[in-house]
Amino acid sequence: MRARDRENHFCLDQNDAAVRAIAAALPWYGPEYSPHDVPSFYDVSGITENPEVFRAVTELFVARYRAQGEAGPTHIAGFDARGFLFGPPIAMALNVPFVMIRKAGKLPGVLVSSGTYVTEYSTDETVMRLGSVKAGDRVVLIDDLIATGGTALAGFNLVDQLGARVHEFAAMVSLPFLDGVKKIHEYADGKFKDVPCFTMVDDSTIGPEMCRDPPAGTPRVVAAGDAARVSAEIDAATA
Repeated sequence: MRARDRENHFCLDQNDAAVRAIAAALPWYGPEYSPHDVPSFYDVSGITENPEVFRAVTELFVARYRAQGEAGPTHIAGFDARGFLFGPPIAMALNVPFVMIRKAGKLPGVLVSSGTYVTEYSTDETVMRLGSVKAGDRVVLIDDLIATGGTALAGFNLVDQLGARVHEFAAMVSLPFLDGVKKIHEYADGKFKDVPCFTMVDDSTIGPEMCRDPPAGTPRVVAAGDAARVSAEIDAATA
């Protein structure tokens, strides 16, 4: 599968059948039916609830790093929370540790903090367990999506401050119009400009046909006892 190199941003060919299959399994929702006020919120459960596509996504990541041999990553680090979906199976396949980068207040023990940072949603702080990575380690940072790059840069700084090296940042979906990869490479006068970023699917490949907003007036949250009725109403309205 051929990848395009956009100034150290490696993105899979958007016309490839495997990429198209991933895009066709990624529904999105508008602001009224999303946890955040964004135009398109991609629902990663479209991947995790489809074993065939989930396996294909995992295998694409694994093949990339396995091909690097002894020069490949020594650790996979996933961002809270959707990086936790993709990171562990990749780490297990490569037989390397999986490291959690969690939001503040979630991990026990002695922690290392990123400090606060700004994302497209909020102001956050992430932490890693002290000792989870060390000098000489080569760490792949993985998340489901890259938008503005704020979360990614928090991970870059954590790994860098602990003496390890970010081997690559990887995400399943890229929103190129938000320039997240560019912001990573321009950060701190180009401190991380030589770190590759790898993404699989551009948001434009997913397309408007993947919107799954229900009919207007459908409640955002329903009681469990009403689930069957509301589901039937949605099915009837969209049949």
